[in-house]
Amino acid sequence: MNFLHYEFDLDANDAVEVVLDKQANVRLMDDANFNQYRRGAQHRYFGGLAKESPVTLAPPHAGHWHLVIDLGGYAGSVSASARILQGAS
Repeated sequence: MNFLHYEFDLDANDAVEVVLDKQANVRLMDDANFNQYRRGAQHRYFGGLAKESPVTLAPPHAGHWHLVIDLGGYAGSVSASARILQGAS
């Protein structure tokens, strides 16, 4: 499974801005769900298919978060950058 992975420690008012070079799945998830994702098991996340860039995702609460970007198993590659927008939500 190919994916881009970023980790952030976010406050409740923070958001993550993701800039993509093409459409891709953008998922923000906690540790437990990231581990499920890596195993190919059912998992919960915030986000989904991003058809336009940039994408902004806000966590429901403060904590350690994983941002995963993938093409859903399709061939190809995606380039992305991600940054924290402090106090954005």
